[in-house]
Amino acid sequence: MRMARLLKSKIAIPAAPPTITSNRTMRVIFSDFVNKYIANLPIINNLCLTNFTVARLVNSQIQLKPSVSIIIPARNEAGNIDAVIRGFLKYAKGVELIFIEGHSKDGTWEEINKLKYKYKKIRILATKQSGIGKADAVRKGMAMAKNDVLMIWDADLTVSPQDYPKFYEAISSGKGEFIFGSRLVYPLEKEAMRTLNIAGNMIFSLAFSWLLGQPIKDTLCGTKVISRKNYQKIVHNRKYFGDFDPFGDFDLIFGAAKLNLKFAEIPIRYQARTYGTTNISRFSHGWLLLKMVLFALNKLKFV
Repeated sequence: MRMARLLKSKIAIPAAPPTITSNRTMRVIFSDFVNKYIANLPIINNLCLTNFTVARLVNSQIQLKPSVSIIIPARNEAGNIDAVIRGFLKYAKGVELIFIEGHSKDGTWEEINKLKYKYKKIRILATKQSGIGKADAVRKGMAMAKNDVLMIWDADLTVSPQDYPKFYEAISSGKGEFIFGSRLVYPLEKEAMRTLNIAGNMIFSLAFSWLLGQPIKDTLCGTKVISRKNYQKIVHNRKYFGDFDPFGDFDLIFGAAKLNLKFAEIPIRYQARTYGTTNISRFSHGWLLLKMVLFALNKLKFV
């Protein structure tokens, strides 16, 4: 035993020459860089040796006749509230409408409360948002909702309640887990969307389709649908992206992509406003889209 210990103590492993260690380190750095950035670039990503597919049983996505809560942010939309309620009375039986009023100056809050008692055949909830911005309003409405499916519907009626059955069928049949409208399929009504907005949407649709790994034509359509169960998962994982989005669209899009939910687009006929003015700014929202692309690169693509 003593001899063995003596012999063992004399065995020494030679250290690798500095040049070999340095070359190995450089190879690791180069490999990490290529796999993280270069391999994710368009066209090049088709040459990669490893690909992933997310699959689920079709039957697991089907829910017969799920209940629906429709969240309707409303800021300076007093002239549209009556038409919104009548539209859903006609095309969406049994839903609950949740109006979130956002510091309006045209009597929107008073109009909501007046009509809430006029239309007794549909469940209507209403509250004022304490914060500002559409994202704050949507989150407040989502927290109030108790039904199986959550829909976001803009009060400006640029998307008609007549399209509600298409969204309901898509989520209840399992066609998709995160459903959103696309305004860029059918011809647009005059004045519904400016030419520069259309061009910007088309460019960003290509960028977001690559980022998300799923085709998406219209990132800013206000009509979006998700199950309450999946929305709660997005809320639970929200810290991964942070509270970065004042409009709420990208919070849902990125959250759904992170959960590998199946996206489905529903073509809608985008209509011009008949009351009020748009809250959309071409340049500030275009800048927001660009920032969201750069933000998502490090959160979804270059990871």
